[in-house]
Amino acid sequence: MNQGADFNVTEANSINEQEMKAYIAEKTKASEANIALVLKHEQAYINKAHENAKGDVDIDGDDLADYILSRKDVKLGELTVEGILDAEMDYLMEKGLAGYVD
Repeated sequence: MNQGADFNVTEANSINEQEMKAYIAEKTKASEANIALVLKHEQAYINKAHENAKGDVDIDGDDLADYILSRKDVKLGELTVEGILDAEMDYLMEKGLAGYVD
């Protein structure tokens, strides 16, 4: 995930989390516990980010992955974390809730 992501915080509340986690697990073969851990730290990172006037948050994928990997309870490799984040982004894009920006 080298590009920034445009993520609408308001629309994110309508996500079916179980469906998304199942999608990520299918794509990455990661355990549900590892997916939940990555998503928990991702949410903390997003909550610290600032929304623009449209309610969107610009997230740098590399910064996000680095943040998650720096958490003490994360014992996953960089490729696993990035795979989970990429699969989540694919899911959100399919649902029309997120997109990449340059």
